[in-house]
Formats: sequence, structure tokens, C-alpha cells
Amino acid sequence: MNSNIKLVLVDDEQLILEGIKMLLSAQNNISVDYMATGGAEIIDYLAAISRNEFPDIAMVDVQMQPMDGFELVEILKKNYPDLKIIILSAHYKSSVLGYMVKLGVSAFLPKNSDKKTFIEAIEMVDQNGMYFTKEDHEMLLSYMNTPSRKKSLFDNEETLSNREIDVVKLICQEKTNQEIADILFLSPRTVESHRQRILDKIGAKNTVGIVIYAVINNIHSVPIKL
Repeated sequence: MNSNIKLVLVDDEQLILEGIKMLLSAQNNISVDYMATGGAEIIDYLAAISRNEFPDIAMVDVQMQPMDGFELVEILKKNYPDLKIIILSAHYKSSVLGYMVKLGVSAFLPKNSDKKTFIEAIEMVDQNGMYFTKEDHEMLLSYMNTPSRKKSLFDNEETLSNREIDVVKLICQEKTNQEIADILFLSPRTVESHRQRILDKIGAKNTVGIVIYAVINNIHSVPIKL
């Protein structure tokens, strides 16, 4: 876990921004480096800062105008695939959670979450790349119950080979391509080919999508907040 987790907040309600900043103000390991009231503002900010100033996590509200949170996340994930994103929303539904997974974000937090949950989510996203509550897990499993919804979550899903499953397991353990290559006696280039093929097969956008796919399909387990 980082000694200082750099966070940016995006919400079109100034009171929400100030409230979250105040909520986190006593945390020595979390700093709120920037607050934006819209998608265009945060896009401009990220484009202007140096690599050393770049945040670890963006906490993004879903319901914003004129650019909503989902549209913003798509842009952020395209431009900054390694940026971890926590979605904030007042609407906690399986369809929203499923769409979150599809976009490749790291966590979904209801706006009425308490301080302990906020801090725990930020720390676990920083450490593990994702944060799941027991309710999230059950909701995703329910969402995946029908083939049509499963397909809508992971487009073009095909069966993974045994070798690809081996690679998925090691990706979930946060191994680099070089480390995976050493463990499986492959070249880093072959590992990268496997990684891309896995993404293509399951329809995930990034590593977070691979991890969530693995969790849902019992290939990998992560700590789940009960």
C-alpha cells in the first residue's frame, strides 16, 4: 500500500466534494490533491500535471451534467488505463454495478457509505486494485445468472485454455509479464500475447476486468468485506 494515496474527486455538487475531503482530512495516508466539479475540468487537470503529480485514484460521481460519470470514466480509462477509479452513486443497482465492471472501474460506493467504508475502499483499491463487499459479490453473481446478461457484461466471451487460466491466476496475483514468463517458462512477448488474447476472449478492457472475471468464475478469490 502507498504511504500516501493521491486522490482526486469529481462531483458537480461542491458540498459533496467538501464533505468527502473533510471526511478524509484526518487520514495521514490519503491526500485529496484536486477537486473538480465536472468531467472537462478533471480531464484538463490530468493533461496538465506531471507524472509525479498524477493521482492513484479518481473518485467519480455518476450523475453529473453535462458529462455524466460513465462517459467520463470511458475517457479516463482510454487515456489513463492504469488510473484506478471508484464510482460514487446514490443508485445501488445490479445493472449499474454490472456496467461498472464493464467499464473496468475498481469499486462502487453508495453515497451514503460511512467513513470506515470510504477509507477501507480507498485503501483496498490502492492495494488490490479493486474493492468488493459481500453485497457487491452477490449482486454480480445474480447479474451473471442469465446468459444474455453474462454476455452483456463480458462481450465475446469464449472459453479460456488451461494456459490462459494459468496466466489469469498470475495476473490476479499482480505478477508482471516478466514474472509470469519466468514462472511459466515463456517469453515476455508470449505472455503479452496471452494477456491480449484473454482480454479479447472475455471482452474485458483492462486488468481489473480480468480480475473481476476471475472472481466471478471462481478462478481467483479476493478479500470480500462482510
